[in-house]
Amino acid sequence: MEKMKEPEFLELALKALRKNLPVQAQIKTVKPLRDLRLRVDYLLRIVIKGKEIRYYAEIKANATKADKLLLMIRKGEFDQPLLLVTKYINTQLADELKQNGTEFIDTAGNAFLNQPPLYIFVKGNKPDIVKTPPPKRTFKPAGLRIIYAFLCNPGLENKTYREIAAETGVALGTVDWIMKELKGLWFLLDMGKRGQRLIQKENLLQRWVTAYPERLRPKLTLGRFRGEYGWWQQKTLDPFKAQWGGEVAAAKLTQYLQPQIITIYTAPQELNQLLIDNRLKKDQTGDVGILKRFWEPAENRKYEDLVHPILIYADLLATGNERNIETAKMIYDQYIVQLIRED
Repeated sequence: MEKMKEPEFLELALKALRKNLPVQAQIKTVKPLRDLRLRVDYLLRIVIKGKEIRYYAEIKANATKADKLLLMIRKGEFDQPLLLVTKYINTQLADELKQNGTEFIDTAGNAFLNQPPLYIFVKGNKPDIVKTPPPKRTFKPAGLRIIYAFLCNPGLENKTYREIAAETGVALGTVDWIMKELKGLWFLLDMGKRGQRLIQKENLLQRWVTAYPERLRPKLTLGRFRGEYGWWQQKTLDPFKAQWGGEVAAAKLTQYLQPQIITIYTAPQELNQLLIDNRLKKDQTGDVGILKRFWEPAENRKYEDLVHPILIYADLLATGNERNIETAKMIYDQYIVQLIRED
């Protein structure tokens, strides 16, 4: 079966929703939104008991926990409630979304709408069994490494494929495939003699942030460890050997967070010396997570011994912690939005 497009997802979800709406409620209009400042897909109007309820509808083919966190962040940006529209919400995710106030509908008829006098909560409906197409290479580990490099280094997409391969550590043949897919997905614009340009950068960033904790991050784990209390607080790392990520990097960047988990990115060959220098001991329940660095350290170390804000942002969202999500929003506003602004 071919992959459904956004309007088809929306139509199926609305068809399922109509079966759950009170008799007196009507879906008046659904129209695409072209206001790029809003960064949402559709405007939905429902009328019940003489009251009009407007939703901004955000369509996600397969909703993940990372999507849940992104929607939590974005809810405060709008003057209308935000509605997640997706293929299927399982019972556990339905409960989590309801708990944090994220409204949703899916194509199986599961829904949570809470805009008095309209209230609907349905969970447990099973979707029709549909063969899901395999994910494109773009959002598998090698593609995620390339996207990360492009987002962090504007203009890299214009270099030769050999240079991109050297910069990202991805095989040359794979770079060729990823670049073709990025063009097919309308994230990369071929301008002929003027080269190539990354477009829809904000959409690409959110796709990357969603995929990173599920597809790439688990493959980077070098181990969990424990050190003396507060050992990291006055510690500076050699950025060519290791860098702070996650909550520690966020705390150093914003002065807003008290880290609970210490995250370090390093090269595998640097791990033993890092453990010795910081008196870290292996501990499966330890508060120090060490991950393999998946990029080449740059000569220009703008953030010194911290990883790039995009990676800090992704690490924070992956935790699910509300204060971390607040901090992620601060980092997005202060350090990231300027990188993904369209020219």
